[in-house]
Amino acid sequence: MEKFQELRDAARKKLQLADYILTMAYPSVKDPHLLLSSVESLFLAFSYGMGSILYYDLAFKRIPQFPGSFAPKFELFRDKCAKRYNIPEEHLKIIRDLREIIVAHKKSPVEFSRKENFVICEDDYRPRVISSNEVKGYIEKAKLFIKDVTTIVSKDEAIFS
Repeated sequence: MEKFQELRDAARKKLQLADYILTMAYPSVKDPHLLLSSVESLFLAFSYGMGSILYYDLAFKRIPQFPGSFAPKFELFRDKCAKRYNIPEEHLKIIRDLREIIVAHKKSPVEFSRKENFVICEDDYRPRVISSNEVKGYIEKAKLFIKDVTTIVSKDEAIFS
């Protein structure tokens, strides 16, 4: 199995995990920290989907070799692949938003739960509120993105069998 196929499958699994956390675990436990877990899984789903397309294009020599860190991969994806495959700008914005949430969480001096929301306070104590409705919206967009990724990388799959 090629790298892009592995990443496509990993993206699907992370999306399923994020959806499970939000629709099954969160309603029964009501712990807003689960929203953050769902966001992290969603970010990985988007990231793996993005990586799948990058490795797919790399296999066909449409893009140059790229480093493993997120920022250069995202720039290459945004500049080359997103335009080629008509990936909506909205998906790119969501990837950035999810990454910002995770970075804010890691740097956050204070975080807490309030009224079924998860609140992350940044260095200047500006709050970033994560709600279940916001995460639901991200999941719906992720489903569309992963569907697009699957369509894109499955076109020439027979070549690699």
